[in-house]
Amino acid sequence: MQQSKTTRIAGGVMLALTVLFCVLPFLSMFSAALQPQGSMPEGIQFTAHPHWENFIDAWNVANITPLLLNSIILVVTVVPCVVIFCSLGGYAFAQLKVPFKGLIYALFLVGLTIPFETMVTPLYYEISDMGILNTRLALILPLIGLNIPFGIVWMRSCFEQMPRDLMEAASIDGAGHFRTFRSIQLPLALPAISSLGILTFLATWNQFLLAVVLENDPNKRTMAGALQAFVGQYQTDVVLLNAGALLIMAPTMLLFIFLQRYFIRAMLAGSVKG
Repeated sequence: MQQSKTTRIAGGVMLALTVLFCVLPFLSMFSAALQPQGSMPEGIQFTAHPHWENFIDAWNVANITPLLLNSIILVVTVVPCVVIFCSLGGYAFAQLKVPFKGLIYALFLVGLTIPFETMVTPLYYEISDMGILNTRLALILPLIGLNIPFGIVWMRSCFEQMPRDLMEAASIDGAGHFRTFRSIQLPLALPAISSLGILTFLATWNQFLLAVVLENDPNKRTMAGALQAFVGQYQTDVVLLNAGALLIMAPTMLLFIFLQRYFIRAMLAGSVKG
């Protein structure tokens, strides 16, 4: 009984420390965003007269309105493509007899091991040679390709755990592979698909490096790319930088707050299947 109580206390302490470790950076950013512009905030210092107008100024300075539209278009395009391609590909690797399946799957695994930063320069020259530099396609196509290796591995592990009895019963009833995938496998894979969609959304929305490298026009970059507007050649406006960063993070934070139950359920289901 004593050991169980000690375990609960230790678990509570670890949970409190984890929450504190996660919340402190946001408190520091929030307090810095409310300071007078041009100042250099240190640590967590809340002023008696918070400058809420800093958020409006940060929105205007970074011209976030077109960047918000760009990010929405990017997410609406990339996330469905990744989910569809990876669901079909994961099902093919798990259930179908594909020539050289092992070799092709090994290439996807290799894609997971390559550091993202090493591909930025080749991507720049490739996109430039294709003539789509500084367009929305310059971000859409690479982001789809970069998210597919993880999505294929994720969905393959999900479809491999599907009950074989359902496959055999569908085959006896005369269902083909596509009907089996659409009517039987896909509904059972919804937790893994939803978690893949959420993770792809986060990776796409928070993309900064590609937006800065592949988009020369600041108005064609993403919300994350707006942070570049607060970094000058000789100085950085720390107050507006924190205010802008909070504005950029707001959609993802709201998404997690409203969908946290489904996100945790999807992650747990995906881990069990994987």
